[in-house]
Amino acid sequence: MIIICGAGITGLSLAKELVKQGIKDITIIEKEASLGKHASGRNSGVLHAGIYYTPDSLKAKFCLRGNLLMKQYCKEKGLTLIESGKVIVTKKESEIPVLHELYRRAKANGAEVELIDEKTLREIEPYAKTCEQALYSPLTAVINPKEILDSLEKDLESAGVKIEKGVALRGLKKGKLLTNKDTFSFEVFINAAGSHADRIAHLFGLAKQYRIVPFKGLYKKLKKEKSYLVKGNIYPVPDIKNPFLGVHFTKVHDGTVYVGPTATPAFGRENYKLLDDLGIETVKILWRDLSLLLTNEKFRNTAITEIKKYLKANFYRDVKEMIEGVSPTDLLPSKKVGIRPQLIDIDRKELVMDFLVIKDANTLHILNAISPAFTSAFAFAEYVVREYILENKE
Repeated sequence: MIIICGAGITGLSLAKELVKQGIKDITIIEKEASLGKHASGRNSGVLHAGIYYTPDSLKAKFCLRGNLLMKQYCKEKGLTLIESGKVIVTKKESEIPVLHELYRRAKANGAEVELIDEKTLREIEPYAKTCEQALYSPLTAVINPKEILDSLEKDLESAGVKIEKGVALRGLKKGKLLTNKDTFSFEVFINAAGSHADRIAHLFGLAKQYRIVPFKGLYKKLKKEKSYLVKGNIYPVPDIKNPFLGVHFTKVHDGTVYVGPTATPAFGRENYKLLDDLGIETVKILWRDLSLLLTNEKFRNTAITEIKKYLKANFYRDVKEMIEGVSPTDLLPSKKVGIRPQLIDIDRKELVMDFLVIKDANTLHILNAISPAFTSAFAFAEYVVREYILENKE
């Protein structure tokens, strides 16, 4: 019996790959009553194409292949797939060397990218603006995340996988999982619990030096009458020292153009609204934030910059150099909000930049499954099952 904790894209993809390898005695426990309540169902729906990540990282290894596998799945299942591509634009001359570094990384990762001039940019995104050059990624696409989660759920249940919803892991007793409903025995336990993955690893006495610091991603949306200004995805050059990609424009499956997300420190792992998920842990999270503000210059600069974007004027100032024809009144409020469960190393007081897999005996823990986790999911699952599950059966 394999128990997977978490029915987000990572947990579902791992189950999918296990079934593909002939392993079917699988149960997924999910604390929510339905899928897609958190990161997997709240992301922007962009399939990334291997541009940003250092070539030796797990993100670099699995992003592009994950992109291709996810596209193939969408085509086979008749799911939403908009192969609209992406441009990364520069706002000022000092960003051009970073653009070239992104190009170098992308090529090293096997991605299909092209450095383009302003004229070519206008042919791809007529209203996008850049300083001298931009980067074009034709393989970037847009999907509907909730649609994919629902499809995977049906596939897995048809294959005999049990998905137990409303089941929250509470603790361990004599090697068994204690939940709010039943007790579960297991031969292999896989922790794919997203924003709660560090807590669960701690139950097993693992990853004690790691903690989640949640960041809130707020979005606005472009006024419907101005949606013609964006054909696909318009991104800024990011600060490549941090794991955030910056506020960007994305036209999703229903034609809505979302502008975001920000990356402001949140008060809880599920702090979607101001008073959501406030409790004892809020104090611990605020203490971690304070510690990072005092000791980590990258975190401090990012936090201060992002907090300023709560003001509409600052949010507009951040995006106006990326696109023509947008005024502050064109940026409307949006209910779309997500939480990025960013892992930190509390000993080193550093953000963890890559996916992290920790194995101990018959348990496996997937930590820091953040962007591009959705894009990478199918390829990452192949790797995890091959390297950490099947090796024990040989």
